[in-house]
Amino acid sequence: MTENLTLSPSVDRLPDLFVCVPEVVADVIVDLRYAGAANFVGAPVDGYDAAKALLTRPAAEAVARVAADVARDGLVLKLYDCYRPARAVAHFARWAADGADLATKADYYPDHDKPDLFTLGYIAGRSSHSRGSTLDLTLAHRSDGTELDMGTPFDLFSARSWPESNAVSEAQKANRLRLAAAMSEAGFEPFFMEWWHFTLKGEPFSDTYFDVPIR
Repeated sequence: MTENLTLSPSVDRLPDLFVCVPEVVADVIVDLRYAGAANFVGAPVDGYDAAKALLTRPAAEAVARVAADVARDGLVLKLYDCYRPARAVAHFARWAADGADLATKADYYPDHDKPDLFTLGYIAGRSSHSRGSTLDLTLAHRSDGTELDMGTPFDLFSARSWPESNAVSEAQKANRLRLAAAMSEAGFEPFFMEWWHFTLKGEPFSDTYFDVPIR
């Protein structure tokens, strides 16, 4: 992360370089968890006014290469999150500060207390998603859309979700490696704490965090 970070002043419109991923990637499954209640907050997250998967065009075109790669194995990509407005991270911080709300603990952070999710790095104070070239995703079978078994669900804040975790089976680790290899080949870097999280190398807005709602 660079020292000269900026928060875009725009509240109405993202740069023209942003695109809707399904317009670039064929057959992708969009399941934006923060646009609904199936997430660790337990409610729709601020800034997700629509379930649209947005990325910068270079990132989306790289995702298209990944989709073509895994299609040879009868697989499709399933997107959990793409561009994330900065206000969503502020929503996460308010949620973490509410010690009385533990409704999602068993499903999403059984090993940790809420405030520790920030200090341990599971949730970032500034998210790379807000730069528009980071996404969270998994692999699914093209035939019926069922997800490959990765050993943990998306957004389980646990060491078991680390890509190199030995707490999962060899088959589950192989599925993680299949996803990571395809993403790496297309120019993405992984995050060592989450098997689902990848950022495009050479991203076009490396020091700008956008806060335009998804509409």
